[in-house]
Amino acid sequence: MLVHQILKSKTGQDVVSIEPGSKVSDAATILSERKIGTVVVSKDGNKAEGILSERDIVRELGKRGPSCMSDKVDDLMTRDIVTCAPGDKVDAILQMMTEGRFRHMPVLEGGKMIGVISIGDVVKAQLAELAMEKEALQGMIMGH
Repeated sequence: MLVHQILKSKTGQDVVSIEPGSKVSDAATILSERKIGTVVVSKDGNKAEGILSERDIVRELGKRGPSCMSDKVDDLMTRDIVTCAPGDKVDAILQMMTEGRFRHMPVLEGGKMIGVISIGDVVKAQLAELAMEKEALQGMIMGH
C-alpha cells in the first residue's frame, strides 16, 4: 500500500496550518476544535516550517505550567520535520514513525504539502489490507 491510497481514503484531508509567530494557545484551540493531534507551522500553507503536536504542548505545560500558552508556536515546534511522498510505501512510513517516536507526517509532492498522515491512518490502512488478504486467502482455500 502507498501513501496516496491513505490520502484518498481520508475525509477532510486538507492540511491544517498555523502561521509562525502565532500563540501556542491559538494552536491548542485549533487542535481542540478540529479534534486533531498536530498542526503544521507554515507561512503559506504549502511549505512546512515546523510541526506542533498536542504532545509538544503538554510536555511544555508539564515543565513550565500555563505560561507556555502565550509563547510563540515557533518556540515549541519541531523544526526538523520528517516528510513522505505520495508514492512511498506505508510499511516504510510506519517504521520511520515508530523508530522516530512521532505520530504525524506531512506528505509532500513537488515540494508542496498535499496532506498529513497519522500513525492511526497508517495502522488503519494496514489492518484493512490484512483483512482483504485474509478474505482472499479464505476464498482460495474454500475454492471461491
